[in-house]
Amino acid sequence: MPGFYFGNHMASYGPGADIPLPRTEALDYELEIACVIGRAGRDILEEDAEEYIAGFTIMNDWSARDVQREEMSVGLGPAKGKDFATSLGPWLVTPDELADFALGDGRYNMPMIARVNGEERSRGNFRDIYYTFAQMIARASRDVTLYPGDVIGSGTVGTGCLLELTAGQGPWLLPDDVIELEIAGLGVLKNQIIP
Repeated sequence: MPGFYFGNHMASYGPGADIPLPRTEALDYELEIACVIGRAGRDILEEDAEEYIAGFTIMNDWSARDVQREEMSVGLGPAKGKDFATSLGPWLVTPDELADFALGDGRYNMPMIARVNGEERSRGNFRDIYYTFAQMIARASRDVTLYPGDVIGSGTVGTGCLLELTAGQGPWLLPDDVIELEIAGLGVLKNQIIP
């Protein structure tokens, strides 16, 4: 099933914004790419879905792993484990601007890197995505209308978070840490954690 992510749009942060530390002992970043919907549609067919993409951007789906673990143990959520912050940016890049990266099947050859305090922690590539955005949009629009400005996250690239890199043991992000997510063609999304 093509999974996708909808978050709390009222807790969105841009490039360079400080991210307030939530009540967690296990703050994590997630290296993702997101598409922004450009026109309204419902029950969108997969073969038509790319026409609904206004552009792509970098997404950091911040996660409080200890809170998320508690929520998931009761079969509900994540909710409070993720609703406190999502970073997007620095640009919205239209699909035609990414033509040199396109592989022709809905995937793009775009290296992805995450750094914490200047040290590379994660590396992946958008070409390795399991489901295309067309497949995600078709699923997301089933029985519901997508509207211009809606953001659909891809899910984390393989090894694109501390949870995967440390088998869930940490170390986790701390106040004053600077996180940079870089995706070829999309720029660098940089945020700092503040107490």
